[in-house]
Amino acid sequence: MAEKRTILGLVEKITVVGPESEETVIARIDTGATASSIDLKLSAKLGLGPITRTKIVKSASGVKRRPIIKTKVRIGDKEIEGEFTLADRAHMTYQVLIGQNILKEGNFLIDPCKEEKS
Repeated sequence: MAEKRTILGLVEKITVVGPESEETVIARIDTGATASSIDLKLSAKLGLGPITRTKIVKSASGVKRRPIIKTKVRIGDKEIEGEFTLADRAHMTYQVLIGQNILKEGNFLIDPCKEEKS
């Protein structure tokens, strides 16, 4: 029997797990993004790291080399460890963007009609 897949909407409440603390935020679910991204300030606040490598990322703001960290996130009832690029997301609506790397790992289904639960 196939594993029951968790259905996500375009925005979801997730928890970013740091070594000594965690923070729940609303994240953007982006099936078009190959990599996930986390805000620099949130990463620093939670003491995430170390930087494992860098990667060239193409985004709406251009092509940049970004540092990459590994961290855990809880989405629904699943805890997933994955790579996140660090970016200044202060000017964006969401501090965290969940891309394909995390979505595949968690075996999620995306439903654009699903509303975020408060």
